[in-house]
Formats: sequence, structure tokens, C-alpha cells
Amino acid sequence: MLTECPTPVILLKEGTDTSQGVPQLISNINACQVIAEAVRTTLGPRGMDKLMVDGRGKATISNDGATILKLLDVVHPAAKTLVDIARSQDAEVGDGTTSVTLLAAEFLKQLKPYVEEGLHPQTIIRAFRSATHLAVKKIREISVTVKKDDKKEQRELLVKCAATAMNSKLIAGQKEFFSEMVVEAVMMLDELLPLKMIGIKKVQGGALEESHLVAGVAFKKTFSYAGFEMQPKRYDQPKIALLNVELELKAEKDNAEVRVKSVEACGGSIQTSVGSMTDDVLGRCEVFEEVQVGGERYNFFKGCPRSHTCTIILRGGAEQFMEETERSLHDAIMIVRRAIKNDSIVAGGGAIEMELSKYLRDYSRTIPGKQQLLIGAYAKALEIIPRQLCDNAGFDATNILNKLRAKHAQGGMWYGVDVNNEDIADNYLACVWEPSIVRINALTAASEAACLILSVDETIKNPRSSVDGPPGGGRGRGRGRPHAH
Repeated sequence: MLTECPTPVILLKEGTDTSQGVPQLISNINACQVIAEAVRTTLGPRGMDKLMVDGRGKATISNDGATILKLLDVVHPAAKTLVDIARSQDAEVGDGTTSVTLLAAEFLKQLKPYVEEGLHPQTIIRAFRSATHLAVKKIREISVTVKKDDKKEQRELLVKCAATAMNSKLIAGQKEFFSEMVVEAVMMLDELLPLKMIGIKKVQGGALEESHLVAGVAFKKTFSYAGFEMQPKRYDQPKIALLNVELELKAEKDNAEVRVKSVEACGGSIQTSVGSMTDDVLGRCEVFEEVQVGGERYNFFKGCPRSHTCTIILRGGAEQFMEETERSLHDAIMIVRRAIKNDSIVAGGGAIEMELSKYLRDYSRTIPGKQQLLIGAYAKALEIIPRQLCDNAGFDATNILNKLRAKHAQGGMWYGVDVNNEDIADNYLACVWEPSIVRINALTAASEAACLILSVDETIKNPRSSVDGPPGGGRGRGRGRPHAH
């Protein structure tokens, strides 16, 4: 009698890697912890910088979470979510990229024991959604609104927000100087605050303090003609003709860039021939001058009637240093823009996180069931920000967090880590301010990412995409050997 041998059903191509269930979840959570380790030490005013070298040997020194994660070539599919939220935070608010990654990883870390015990991910996700909702509502309640009518007060607020954004960067030493400059630059723009109207030109050499802001368009000298040394270097109320004609041999890119900037700023329109030079096609500005900056000559158009544009000229020694300064200024500019549009602020330095943590912990005790544990875990995860600030500064984190918890329980809601004196301080009075939108965005993005990673319980990898080389094993030498299977 023949026993029927059940043929195994082969659904996926050979070599396809599938892993599913709880082990898969745990491995995804672990991968995210590794990502967070990469940026963990860059958080805060005492954070360290990372030096990344890419395949071509180009070195980048950065403290910006998004920049670091962009340059790390992450292949783990679940860990890529963390890179994405850091990018989205960078695009949306500009600052707080490190915090977002840390929060998401910490949420997962706090949940790991529950996942291992077999708690269903959907239960966790539901609890997290409600916790985030409560936290955001709480931020909106306690954030402090700043009066816009009082220009002087608004300006002071903006300078403080810019300084907070720069605290953790390389240029923290010159933050007074730069935060004034950034606020000045953003104030020059019109209502919509278009970012691209702030040009940043890097000129090597000189000290960082020699950087300056030009109210208008600035570009490298692109004119040279016979006898140009004798020409005056400064014109008042000139008219500007924008010609699309090659007057000299020069890279078209430079000329085009100059033209576009000038049209936006000075008015006028680009002419292709010299024939129709009437008054209405010419641009105008107050002053045109040529200035020596470092080894380069720069042309400045100042006082342009049409636009609100400005150019920041950065000076500095090493190229990497200037690039990092540019990135830091970008963060600060974004923060100032946000603060102008959304005029509510919260205290930074871990203060808002501790307050939310206390609020959620108190709330979790009022509800029964599993939700209580999970919202408690969420609250505990929020403490990673002040804890990491302490660790990076070399303080005793447990000690300081205990002090903070006590202070917040007594109602000192703006107390956070004081990095300078290894203690806690009222960060609202200490002017460590951030636009509340930064924190709201960070919380929502982080918990979204955590929920997303929790809801994945299986990864199916196609073997072909994971191995480079021609399909079919690539065993060709042109001999047509039979494959040894």
C-alpha cells in the first residue's frame, strides 16, 4: 500500500528569508536601538559631534541628527523608519532631529518587555495613540504665547529660540553673535518667509566672528574687463541691466544664478539683446559696491526695492567647520521661522518632557487595565531626553531625574536640566526656549514611528534584491558548466 507523501507547498522562491511573530518584532526593536545609539551622544549643549567619511573619502563633521542618519547607509528595513522621521522633522521644523530618533527608540525599548510577554501589538498601539493625543493637548495648554504686536519683545523671543537651537551645535560659543544675525536675516524677509531668499556664501579664511549679513544680493565678482581696476568700486542708485548675453567667458551657472537672484531682488527683467534698453526693464538698488572678502572679491547689491533678500557670508578656517556652521544656521533659521508663524513656546532642556511625563503618569493611575501599564511606559520613555542630557554632560542622571520628578510633583512645571551647574533650574526663566511646534511634531512623529514598527510582524526579503550580481547565480565563465545543485 502506498503511503501518500504530502508534498510541501513551496510558495516563495528558494532562499527567500521570512521571519515572523514575536522574534521579528524584537529584532526590529533592537535594530532601532542601534540607530539611536548612533545619535544618542549628540543631544544637547554638551553633545559630541560625529565624523562621517563617505565612500569617496569626503569627511563630514556634524551634530545634526538628520545629517548623521542620512549619511549612515542604513540597510535594516525597520530601522529606516527612524531615519525617515528624523528627515521629516528636519524638513518640517528644522531642529529636534536627534530628540525624535531618541524618543522613538526609547518608546520601543520600554515596550520590549510587554511584547516579549505576548501583549498584542494593537493594544499597545491604541494606548500609545491616546497617550500622544493627551501629551499634545497638554503641550498646547501649557505653552506660553508671545505677543506679536510688541516688536521688541518678539525679537527677544526669537533671539532666544535661535540661541537654544544653536546651544547643541559647534558654534555654541558664538551663539549670541549668530542668533542676532539669524533673526536679523529672517526679519528681512517678507510675510511668506521664503527660505531660499537667504543666501549663505562660505568664504574660507578669517575668523568666525568676521561673518556678516548683507542686506541684499551678494555674489562672487563675475566682472572683469580692460581697465576695470580704474572704475569706481561703488555706485549709488545704479540701474542694473540683466543681460542674457555672454559678455565674457564664464561658467554659465554662475551667471544664471546671479541673474535669477538679481531679478528677484532688484526688479527689472532679463534682456537677451542690447537693443531695447528702456527704463522699465532695468533693475535698481540703493548701492552697488565691490568688496574684498578673504581672497575673493564680492559684489554687493544693497537696498533692493523689490525683495526682501539677504545673504549671510560665513568665514571660518576649515571647510568642514564652515559646512557644519551652515547646517547649524539652517536649523536656527528654520526655528526662527517657526517661532514667527506659531507664537507659542515651551521651555527646553528636558523641562517639557518631564512635565508631560508627570502628567501622563498621574493620568495612567486613573484608568484600569493594560492601558495603565502602557501609558506609564510612555511616560517613562519621555524621561530619556533629560536623562540623555545629563549623561552627555557627565552628570549623575538618576540623581538629577529624582530632583526633577520631585520638583515637577510640587508644581515647578518648567524645571529642566541645568547643564552649566550640574543641577536643575527653571528653564523658562533661563531662556532655554523652543517653539512648541517642535515638541509637538517630535512627539507625534516618534510615536507614529514606534507604532509603525510595532505593527510589522513579518519581513519577506526577496533573495535576488539582497545579493548583487547577475541573476542566476552569476557563475558564468562562458563555459556553460552544469550547475551543481
